[in-house]
Amino acid sequence: MNDAASALDSLRVSPRPPAQSDYRRAAFGTSWSDTDGNGCNQRDDVLQRDAVPGSLRVGEQGRCDHDVLAGRWVDPYSGADLELDDLKDRSQAQAVQVDHVVPLAEAWVSGARGWSDERRRLFANDLEELLAVSGRVNASKGSGDPAAWRPRKAYQCSYARKWIATKQRWDLAVDPSEVRALREMLAFC
Repeated sequence: MNDAASALDSLRVSPRPPAQSDYRRAAFGTSWSDTDGNGCNQRDDVLQRDAVPGSLRVGEQGRCDHDVLAGRWVDPYSGADLELDDLKDRSQAQAVQVDHVVPLAEAWVSGARGWSDERRRLFANDLEELLAVSGRVNASKGSGDPAAWRPRKAYQCSYARKWIATKQRWDLAVDPSEVRALREMLAFC
């Protein structure tokens, strides 16, 4: 916890800005680029990384050797078990989603508005801040920060650490209510 608490203390704190009507998802580029150059988009990379070992079924698509077709995931936010047998079926694909721990809209108001298009695209595809989660839980989280939304208690320490590391790595600001919520979650470490 000490490292995360120290990192939290090092973040730039600024007042929560008013709702931003100028946020555009498109400012972060098209969804799921191949920013690491392995031939697969970041969604497939995250689904492969976060799958329960031994559960994944993949195929090839273009240059991608791990186009994820089926598997099992445990949503870290809720603990829900997600076992899906056909991710080419839209309803199943929606059941397991790739979440931006720090949502794009939150990044926008925390400093990404002033970034270049390329920096925003890289942020949106940063594997260190992406997680495979339940689609239902991801929808409930929306663009909420830790003051507005929290995962189950057993994951709050990990979530706070990941949030803080992302904000620090990308030089994004935090607001006072966000800091309070993150300190509360770090108490579970």
